[in-house]
Amino acid sequence: MDKVKAKKHLGQHFLKDEGIARDIADTLSLQGYSKILEIGPGMGVLTKYLLAKDTETFVIEIDTESVEYLHAHYPKLEGHIISKDFLRYNLSEDFGDEEFAIIGNFPYNISTQIVFRTLEMRYRIPEFAGMFQKEVAERICEKKGSKAYGILSVLVQAFYTAEYLFTVDEHVFNPPPKVKSGVLRLRRKENYHLPVDERLFFSVVKMAFNQRRKTLRNSLKTYNLSDSLKEDVIFDLRPEQLSVEQFIDLTQKIAANGV
Repeated sequence: MDKVKAKKHLGQHFLKDEGIARDIADTLSLQGYSKILEIGPGMGVLTKYLLAKDTETFVIEIDTESVEYLHAHYPKLEGHIISKDFLRYNLSEDFGDEEFAIIGNFPYNISTQIVFRTLEMRYRIPEFAGMFQKEVAERICEKKGSKAYGILSVLVQAFYTAEYLFTVDEHVFNPPPKVKSGVLRLRRKENYHLPVDERLFFSVVKMAFNQRRKTLRNSLKTYNLSDSLKEDVIFDLRPEQLSVEQFIDLTQKIAANGV
């Protein structure tokens, strides 16, 4: 097999620029873990640079044609190719309780779901790097006060330091996507346990941004806030005006209100 045909339903756009692939591989610090999981390796343009590093590289690929190609061209991956759907895969099967990094040129149609799955497994994933649609990468790394700042921004930055690294043009892919791409890196914070009920925190953030044009006093009505709590000045704000720390403070106040 010489090449894999990109499949639209899988959101495949194969990176063909070796320099960019090398740059993405080099975003990982390789500190504090010895294993890497690459999501959606395709024909292995990024994989080859990961295999050159002093780590154990696994790849997870749902496309059977790509899996066949990887078996044929990357003998170093023997025993390290996981032919499954990352979003439904039980990571303990191959990683046990070990920590590992995630990297990839992520299919744009599931990239946000990959981030949410990573957040669910944050205690296992100290570092995460890869390529997204540019506006999604920017949204993840955005700070308060912007229209792009939203649920993804707050939830990711509650647990990780997010850095937007560089932009990638359309022409370096086959087939070229209709949008530019952006590469980001997430490094887990030293203290990634929040001083609040984390499920309540996720709920508050999502509810606030689902009605982002409203003040928090109106968007969070379902929490049955007491009259005295509703007088707190934080409820005069809209969600994009709150930093991660302020969302944590807001969650603490709602919890103390007896939710």
